[in-house]
Amino acid sequence: MPAARTRPVNPADCAADPAGPPLARVDAEQLARLFKALSDPTRLQILSVIEASTTGEACVCDLTEPFSMTQPAISHHLRTLVDAGLLNRDKRGSWAWYSLVPDRVAFVRDLLPGSASQRAAA
Repeated sequence: MPAARTRPVNPADCAADPAGPPLARVDAEQLARLFKALSDPTRLQILSVIEASTTGEACVCDLTEPFSMTQPAISHHLRTLVDAGLLNRDKRGSWAWYSLVPDRVAFVRDLLPGSASQRAAA
């Protein structure tokens, strides 16, 4: 199969003033980790359970039954959320307790349509 031919780029066709520099690589990698963590429905559900908790936290032992998952499977999801900066982990005895990172969760909320910051900007 012959290689596709590309048309030479005419500099006059390009924007004279580009929109700006790309996002810094380290920031792009951090956001990608965040978005990857949020792309799993179970992880979103885990965040909602922790947020709705009366104490604002949950233990892995609290999450296995509602999700019909094993402790290692829940722990994997929790570790991903911690690595993305969405959850804090507090080790107490043989169990770990997880709570939301308020600033990080607020950042995610601001990305969603209908957020308070988006309504204020409109």
